This record gives sequence, structure tokens and C-alpha cells, in this order.
Amino acid sequence: MLSKFQKQLSENLPFLKEKKLLLAISGGIDSVVLAYLLKQLNYNISLAHCNFKLRGNESDGDEQFVSHFASKNDLELFVTSFDTESFAKDNKLSIQVAARQLRYIWFHQLLQENNLDYILTAHHLDDNLETFLINFTRGTGLEGLTGIPVQNDKIVRPLLNFSREEIEEFASENKIEWREDSSNASDKYLRNKLRHDIVPILKSLNPSFLNSFQDTLKHLEQAKSLADDASVLVYKQVVTEKEGQKLFRLFDLKRLPNYEAYLFEWLQPFGFTAWKDISNLTEAQSGKFILSEKYRLSKDRDFLILEEIPKEDCTVYEIEADAEISIPIKLKTETVSEAGKSTNPTEIYVDKETLKFPLHIRKWREGDYFCPAGIDGKKKVSKYFKDEKMSLSDKENTWLLLSEDQIVWVIGKRQDKRFKIKNTTNQLLKIALL
Repeated sequence: MLSKFQKQLSENLPFLKEKKLLLAISGGIDSVVLAYLLKQLNYNISLAHCNFKLRGNESDGDEQFVSHFASKNDLELFVTSFDTESFAKDNKLSIQVAARQLRYIWFHQLLQENNLDYILTAHHLDDNLETFLINFTRGTGLEGLTGIPVQNDKIVRPLLNFSREEIEEFASENKIEWREDSSNASDKYLRNKLRHDIVPILKSLNPSFLNSFQDTLKHLEQAKSLADDASVLVYKQVVTEKEGQKLFRLFDLKRLPNYEAYLFEWLQPFGFTAWKDISNLTEAQSGKFILSEKYRLSKDRDFLILEEIPKEDCTVYEIEADAEISIPIKLKTETVSEAGKSTNPTEIYVDKETLKFPLHIRKWREGDYFCPAGIDGKKKVSKYFKDEKMSLSDKENTWLLLSEDQIVWVIGKRQDKRFKIKNTTNQLLKIALL
């Protein structure tokens, strides 16, 4: 196995040779064998061990074992412990997900603080098979069937081509000691159920099952590569990017066969998983939207618009007469002797004596109304937005100028007639959006 492992590194991961590596070590057979192999080949490794405090004395015993292993092999060791159950409860996560988040956050911190280059984990071929089956049983796209990647940015998995059986044989031949995790014997978790009940049946049906599985992964990866290439080409034909938004043209999108598959590919990196809701959104009325953790996908007439969820700004800003501000927008007030004749929507002229200073600037709120110049009566701002067919993003980026609680101007769009110049006006104020 040592020579096969050396060949694997030299052919597929040659960049690791001169780097400073952080090996995640639990004390189990996989990570201990990986540490042993890398030590034999003189790689520059440090060890990192997490005590998740989930198995009482057994967890502490793992920590002591790893400490002894590091000392015996003259390897630098980083150790930390977590209150994993409390973290999982506070963040409403499963224990497995909580432990994964905690350890990888810590590993990346170690990289930055100690000028290390890569994190190595001991995932192997059987782990890859189990992950494939987990994704398959839960429902997934092509990406979920291509298995665990050998490299994911700073995380590298050098043992992915080796089976659990190979690792166990190597440990036995070299009299390598390790710690057995008692939780591996439990069928509490889906991964263990697959490992104990399903995988043995698959292997009994085909003695070369793992080799066949590797071939299948290779074919799926090639298929995904073709799909990725097509996705990039089609993306350019369907999507326009501007000012932090991605605009999906529905007419062009729906002309594609299997357009939902393209949407899946494009939106998955932004955290969207409710594919039925996304499909329904293509037929929904304007203004409807769905959210991922950080992004919003909204329907605006002939487009789907993808953008970051904007931070709500509830701040009320002020501006005095004959003044200029640049936050939240560039706005200037100026006393003038006569009104200009321009119909430029970025400036208005008002009766200064009707205003109460300071004027206020804020985002619109539900229930706001104004009296638009040119129509009788009043209109809700939300109805005005709808009539103007403004997108959700446009509404959120619109500011109001108010005198006390009365709207003077939907800035850059429509003036309120209550403050317009009259025949009796003595003082004129020009208000301009710069």
C-alpha cells in the first residue's frame, strides 16, 4: 500500500510535497494510517484532534492516544474540545452536522494562524460509496452522485482510492495501533446502517463492486463535466448580469429543453434547494419570490432576478434647507428665485413655506401614501409602485422625502402636489438628486 500511496501522491497530488500539511486525526484506523504513511514518506505534517465530548471517557481516551502518537512520532499536535451537544441545540443542528461545522471552522483557523497550506482528511473509498448511497436515498442531482472530491479548495483527501479493507490490511501488517469508536457499531445513523446492512450485500453480489463503483464515479464525473460545459454556454444566452443582479430571461429560458435542470445548476451554488418552488416561480405573478439563506430569487414580469437579500435600512436621515448630503443618497436643497422649466425627474421645485425642517429621508413603509401631482386624491405608495411596474429590488432602493409625516417626493420619481408651487408662493426651494 505504501508504494501505491506514493504513486497516488506523485501522480495526482504532487503539489503536497513541499507544503505544510494539517492532518485531521481522530485516533481511528483511517487517520492513523494516513499519518503513518505520510510520516514514512517524509511529508511535512502537523496533527489536529477534536474532542467533541460525546462519548465521555472514551473521547478523552482518544485524545490521550493521539497525544501519545504525536509524541512518539515527533509530530506537532493541536488539540481542542467542543461542547458539541450545546452547539447543536443552540443552532438547531444534528450532532453530526454540528461536529462537522465545529471541526472545519477550527481547522481553517489553524491554517491561518500557523501558516499551513492544506487540511488532509482520511476519507476513503468506502466512505465515498456510503456518501453516494446517502445522497441517492435522499434524492439528489448529478453533483450529489459524483462522490466526495479529492480536493475541495484547501481540503485534500489522499486516501479516496483506497478501500477500508486495504487500510485494515496495511495496519495489521505494520502492527499499527488505533482507537475503535464505539459509535461505529451503532445503527443510530444512516451511514452506519448502510455500512452494516446494505454495502455488504452489494459487495457479496459483485466481488469487484468497489472497482465498478470507481468506474461509475468516473463516468458520472465525465457526464457532469459535459453538463457543466453546456451550462456555461447556455448561461451566456439566457442570463444578464448587472449591478449585483442576475436576470434570467424567461422567454429564452423556457425555450430550452429541460430548462429546470439549468436552473438547478445555476441556483444550487446560491443555496437554493426548493426546486418545486423555483419551478412554480417561473409561472407566478410579478413580485413573488423565494429565499435561500443569503439570496432572493424574485419574479419580475419577464425575468427571474437573483440578488443578495438586502439589509433592511430603517434609519431616518435628515436634511436642512440650503444643504447637501451624500448619505444615504446625494441630495441637495437650494433656495432659488424662480423655478426652472426642466421636466428632469431628478429635481423638483416646492413651496418652501409649506415645509417643516429638517426634512426626513427614509425607505417606504407599508401604509405610506401621497398625493401625486396630476391626479385627484391620494394613492398608497405600494399601489404607485405596482402601477409603475417596479421590481421588488427597485421598490427597496426607492427613498422618500418627507416633511414631518407627509411625503414631499418619491425621490427621483413623483412629486406630491401638496407642496407644489402656487401663485401665492413667496419662497422657492429646489430639491435635486445629484
